[in-house]
Amino acid sequence: MSPALSTQKTWNHSAHEHRTARHSAHAHSAHAHSAHEHRTARRRMAAVCLAALLALAGACSTAEQTNSSKQSNSSEQGNPSKQSSSSEQSKDTQEPQPSSAAESVPRLERDGDAYRVPDPLPTQEPGRLLAVTPGRSSKTFGGVTRIELLYVSSRYDGQPVAVSGTLLTPKGAPPEGGWPIVSWGHGTTGVADVCAPSTTENLYYNEYAQQVRSLLATGYAVAASDYIGLATPGPHSYTVGVDLGNAMADIVPAARSADPKLSTTWFAIGHSEGGQAALFATRSAARHPDLHLAATVAIAPTSSLGSALQAIISGGLPADVVYGLYLLVGLSTVDPSITVEQFSGPAAAPHLDLITQSGCLLDAFPKFETENVDQVFNISPTDMARISGLLAAVGNPDQEPTVGPLLLVQGEDDQDIPAGITELLSEHLQQLGVDVTLRVYPDLGHDTVLGPATCETLDWLAQHGGPTPADCVPEPTDMS
Repeated sequence: MSPALSTQKTWNHSAHEHRTARHSAHAHSAHAHSAHEHRTARRRMAAVCLAALLALAGACSTAEQTNSSKQSNSSEQGNPSKQSSSSEQSKDTQEPQPSSAAESVPRLERDGDAYRVPDPLPTQEPGRLLAVTPGRSSKTFGGVTRIELLYVSSRYDGQPVAVSGTLLTPKGAPPEGGWPIVSWGHGTTGVADVCAPSTTENLYYNEYAQQVRSLLATGYAVAASDYIGLATPGPHSYTVGVDLGNAMADIVPAARSADPKLSTTWFAIGHSEGGQAALFATRSAARHPDLHLAATVAIAPTSSLGSALQAIISGGLPADVVYGLYLLVGLSTVDPSITVEQFSGPAAAPHLDLITQSGCLLDAFPKFETENVDQVFNISPTDMARISGLLAAVGNPDQEPTVGPLLLVQGEDDQDIPAGITELLSEHLQQLGVDVTLRVYPDLGHDTVLGPATCETLDWLAQHGGPTPADCVPEPTDMS
């Protein structure tokens, strides 16, 4: 991989997360308006940035931006179709339904922005169910049964942790053997507890709710992990691949404990950071030999992380530094000597509580839009080399083979994770002996590929043991 392509990929990844933050209903209206103006201005730079990135690694930030119809603004903050906080979650429910979890499992309770976690954990067994909410009917997902659950997973070093997530089960009688499970991985939402998808009606973004609805309609139960450190104790291990993969794999046996109507067959699907998580989950699946991971779909997955932080700083666009700060938060869970406080400059210090404790993506962007990027980080060349090496070591998904059939989905016009980067990922995995299918969609971008790719994704899953979709018609991605 050329240095230019590697840096382009990682830099544009952080730009993607900036763009998709348009959905965050945790942001104030003024913040949404400011972020909209910032993204609109940056869209005018699109063609220039793409060309520059190909020639000058990381010289520009983002070439793919959303149009004005895809932005959050103050009028949309009251739109009930938008992502909403846990305090509004009751709007998503109809009459409560009894949970099918064993009566001995405690009820999952909230404690502020996070879930209440037993201390110490009563068990260290990965995948063990710890607590559940009562089952209820979800309007957002067409009346299927929804619960939130707490389960045991572990970090890269084997330390057991509690992780939260969501389980959605189709209506009606299950097929023989039970509902097949999709462990579904979300893209970046933030690193604070308030950013956990399980605390929202639509799993944080409307395009994600659209994809999950298609899975439910086809006959899959969907288990969606929040990942380690979102709405549970400790920092979110952002882009730490083993942690992400463990969380995605371990929610499957926990979901089966919560609902006995689920199959032993499961699939992994994720987008962006969730695509990275799905790739790592193929290896974590070995933790549960009684379950069968049939196939995996990674949509525009994160990879080539070694140049990410340096590219963010070199890019010079202030709001993108939020992702650099997130990367430091994630690395702190692997190496305690790397902390966001240690490597932050004077421009970042006043906003670190927002970054790590109280805000999500859109909350943070306006805080940095007028800052000098050079004042946000304080990282020596020696430390940058160490940080970059660790990012690659813990985050790149192609250092060893993934397990089982793999479909890589990519938009040809994705300027956040360019098609060439995913093609290189595919080549690397093929060289490692992985059964890879790469599907590139012309004229589609990082998020806009989700809707049009749904039917082919469902067909591919059916070829690997999933239910056959009925009359699936590709639809544009719901970017509202």
